Amino acid sequence: MSIRLSRIDPAKNMARFYELDVQSGLFGDVCVARHWGRIGANGQGKEHWLDSEAKAIEFASKLERQKRHRGYSGPLPYPLTTNS
Repeated sequence: MSIRLSRIDPAKNMARFYELDVQSGLFGDVCVARHWGRIGANGQGKEHWLDSEAKAIEFASKLERQKRHRGYSGPLPYPLTTNS
């Protein structure tokens, strides 16, 4: 499960991205990886390790609902960074 959201408001000079990714671990655990920041920048990240895929999907869905409530929508209109 992978979710990419963005929040763009030119009047406020705002161009943000937010990504959620649910990944399986090697030992039966599941990781919810979050990555966020300004579009075009490297941003920040955080990982949350949970016991089951059901808990991970529930946690990721909760985070997605919170971001959508704050004005994020998806998918991103263009790539996050350029490879030069």
